[in-house]
Amino acid sequence: MQELVRVAVDAMGGDNAPLEIVKGAVEALEIRKDLKVILVGQEQTVRAELQKYSYDESRLEVVNASEVIEMAEPPVQAIRSKKDSSIVVAMKLVKNGEADAFVGAGSTGAVLVGGQLIVGRIKGVERPPLAPLLPTEKGASLLIDCGANVDARPSHLVQFAKMGSIYMENVMGIRNPRVAIVNIGAEEEKGNALVKETFPLLKECKDINFIGSIEARDIPSGYADVIVCEAFAGNIILKLYEGVGATLISMVKKGMLSTLRSKIGALLVKPALKETLKRFDTSQYGGAPMLGLKGLVVKTHGSSKAVEVRNSIIQCVTFTKQGMNDKIKAGIQAEEN
Repeated sequence: MQELVRVAVDAMGGDNAPLEIVKGAVEALEIRKDLKVILVGQEQTVRAELQKYSYDESRLEVVNASEVIEMAEPPVQAIRSKKDSSIVVAMKLVKNGEADAFVGAGSTGAVLVGGQLIVGRIKGVERPPLAPLLPTEKGASLLIDCGANVDARPSHLVQFAKMGSIYMENVMGIRNPRVAIVNIGAEEEKGNALVKETFPLLKECKDINFIGSIEARDIPSGYADVIVCEAFAGNIILKLYEGVGATLISMVKKGMLSTLRSKIGALLVKPALKETLKRFDTSQYGGAPMLGLKGLVVKTHGSSKAVEVRNSIIQCVTFTKQGMNDKIKAGIQAEEN
């Protein structure tokens, strides 16, 4: 019998909880037979939602948590005071080795704080970053960091580059991934103080394939596999990427249905267009892993529907089976020796 990857899911977090969270969890179980899902939340509410579905009961467990951390609550205070919240209880399962990974769509701040305070950092990791995959013309690129460290130092960005390279090589199967730092121009002398200090440090790294600067307009073309920045710039890139994508898809659909001629044309191009638009759908990659922790923590969008939740859970299986945490630990600690 194959070993199951155990994923603890915050069933109460996000705008669409528990409805979409439970649905996504059940869908993930149908796709991956090597998966066990532990839904953490108010048991009566979660079980009521589960009654809508048929699933393998031997691979789904419900763990009760009476409290919920709301989006507007101060993260540190919430994690420390709400000991029986779904986020805290689920993360403790990871810490205690009862689960391999955590997935949550709730408060980003609480997930980030809980990841560091409860799950804990790998020794040698200065700041764990959030690293989502962005769809590109060539497949996908890793944006690191997009929300965890708005005031990063050069040494943090160097570690982001190393952890991102390990992730892309092992999870996405890209050999010798190209690493670039976000900048306002291609020239080495451009950028703010952080970029100017970090650039030569990345050039000196022997264990990454650093190709220089990347401008935001070159990200969608897949110019680099690992895109390094602090979280302030990263979050702006991520949100603009998602916003432009959603608006463009909406405008294309409206344009194709505006006249009889365009409707006829739409029927002809629909299969090819649907496939192209699907490739640029960020939901297909699931959430953003928080790299550099002792256990896997994945933050998915607060507005996530079942498809994002499902893909975030499935992402944890690949991450765990590839032994990502051990590889990151080995990579970071090798630089210290």
